[in-house]
Amino acid sequence: MALSNTHFGAEYIKNLLESSGQRHIFFAGIGGVSMNALAHISHLMGHRVSGYDRSESAVTRKLEDMGITVYYEADGEHMKDCDALVYTVAMPETNPEYVYAGEHGIPRISRADYLGYIMTGFRHRIGVSGTHGKSTTTGMVSRILTNAGVEPTVFNGAAMKESGTVDIIGKHEYFAFEACEYMDSFLDFNPSAAIVLNIEMDHLDYFHSIEQIIDSFKKFLAITGENGYAIVNRNDENCMKAAEGYAGHLVTFGRNNPDADFYSANEGECGGYPAFDLMAYGRKIARVTLNVPGEHLIADALAACAAACVSGISPEKAAEGLGKYEGICRRMEKICTTASGAALFTDYAHHPTEIAASVKGARKICQGRLNLIFQPHTFSRTAELFDEFVEAFVNCGADEIVLCDIYPARETNIYGVSSDMLAEKIAAAGKKCRVIHTFEETAEYADGHSGEGDMILVMGAGDVIKVAEMIQERAK
Repeated sequence: MALSNTHFGAEYIKNLLESSGQRHIFFAGIGGVSMNALAHISHLMGHRVSGYDRSESAVTRKLEDMGITVYYEADGEHMKDCDALVYTVAMPETNPEYVYAGEHGIPRISRADYLGYIMTGFRHRIGVSGTHGKSTTTGMVSRILTNAGVEPTVFNGAAMKESGTVDIIGKHEYFAFEACEYMDSFLDFNPSAAIVLNIEMDHLDYFHSIEQIIDSFKKFLAITGENGYAIVNRNDENCMKAAEGYAGHLVTFGRNNPDADFYSANEGECGGYPAFDLMAYGRKIARVTLNVPGEHLIADALAACAAACVSGISPEKAAEGLGKYEGICRRMEKICTTASGAALFTDYAHHPTEIAASVKGARKICQGRLNLIFQPHTFSRTAELFDEFVEAFVNCGADEIVLCDIYPARETNIYGVSSDMLAEKIAAAGKKCRVIHTFEETAEYADGHSGEGDMILVMGAGDVIKVAEMIQERAK
């Protein structure tokens, strides 16, 4: 069973860790996304840091080079002289360090709660939330702030191509972070400017209605307070509902919507990449061409620009930074050209809306056949959004779809759903679709059915990236 978030709050954690000199903080899952950056910052703050991870990696070796102790076997004895344990909610409650801390009165703090404490030391705190586009928009904010010379600290949910990492440790004025709504984790954060990109049904093992999700986003916006900023998508009805009654400064963005504060005009393409006039409060700031495919990214760019501007960056500098944005790993990322001449791309899309948008962007830069490999992510999402998945695939621009088995993540299949069921519905609607149950056979099939000018797009949030790695290996 997954663990719950703590909600101690920044003041409690500050008193716990800063009241009597150096403290020893243990991070369970220290090599993970976000956790390694939290360990790094804690180390820079002067705390003694150690942690556990299942296997050695480049990330854990980097932490060890800093003088941080990393264990590769879980053991309660690691907690003996620790003052606090930071954990992720994905960790099992049987984890030995977690159990030991509970039995010996050592405070256990969830990752989100601890991150909320860390960010309070920064003046400008830009939190990026929404059902889709969080990592991309956080990356855009990071690029804008870096380009403006303010040396931000950034916590993203995916590696940024500019840095090659999920985090950037900078100065203590600007902090940009991805704010995930799953299990209401983002309610432990402390943004001064909160972005809401879009709101749809997702994380259906936790959220049970769109009203519940909207209410969570409303609470996230409220954290900014009367002096804060909410940057909200004016084209999204659910976002505007979440902003109703907001007490701070409301700033809106929207594609082709002059009623929004930040909006696009004269949208077009340049070599298959989106181009648009960036408009702020009715004034044209610049003509922007993005270096990543997908017209849906225009909305993300508008949100990033708005958040940067309310945080003290000039619109002109923001537009300049957007033009230099290079993208996020596994977001329409080109991996290689195969031996047969096909372009191999990977993408993280795992929700029907994301799939439709990403494939649309891929189609614009694909010169031949577009062969899509997709791994559904979680049984609950596949079951609850089954019809939406079918519609997204039937109407997408892929020439052929190969489905892998569903990635279970934290779930068991109590829903009776399968990739075979999904493929049957897609094929019945006239779209070429099949299921291949092993990654090895999937890689072999995709490689053998693609040629010069074609694209192989490997998509999903699970371990389907292994298929891309196998195809890449075949290309050597």
